[in-house]
Amino acid sequence: MSCATCRVPVHTQFASFELVGPIVEGGLDPATDPAWAESGAKSPAEYARWAGHLCGMTCLRMALGDVAPSLFALRDGALGYGAYTEDRDGAIRGLIYDPFAAYVREKHGLDATVHRHLAPQEIPALLDEGRTVMASVHYAIRHPLRPSPGRGGHLVLLTSRTSDGTGVHFHNPSGTTAGTRAAELPLAEFERFFAGRGVSMRAAV
Repeated sequence: MSCATCRVPVHTQFASFELVGPIVEGGLDPATDPAWAESGAKSPAEYARWAGHLCGMTCLRMALGDVAPSLFALRDGALGYGAYTEDRDGAIRGLIYDPFAAYVREKHGLDATVHRHLAPQEIPALLDEGRTVMASVHYAIRHPLRPSPGRGGHLVLLTSRTSDGTGVHFHNPSGTTAGTRAAELPLAEFERFFAGRGVSMRAAV
């Protein structure tokens, strides 16, 4: 693991690391997470309704480092910019990249760039510039030895390239083990899950 990766804290979108697996793969009700209040949610019900949608806010929280607000404080800020919307039936939509990037720039002082068409081969150069890359992948990336059922729908934070330059280190907000929360994959394997879009971020100069 590179030093750049070590400087980026690991967070999950559910407050208790040990419950991520039971929640995302075992059907455990997130409202039963005893650490729900640490997220900044106002109630277990709010936590249960929203936490599964906050992979992007978890990526931002990791990118901001030790000064990051709570997960739900970030959610509130993103809501104010329209980065999430709610349908009349209560369905949560987002993350919407453009308002998210505006929120990140204006409220957190990061240089945020939306990449609507991002080739895997372009990622190492962004990382070498000191940027982190919030990348759209399939959530099944936590099982990289299995065939990918699709691309996109979940967000992970790429933190650095591997020492041999052929792969990437990334933090997964829905990682179920230590090795899938802070993981690495060759770019060719990462590409199987990657939707070719994301947002790169760097501290503003």
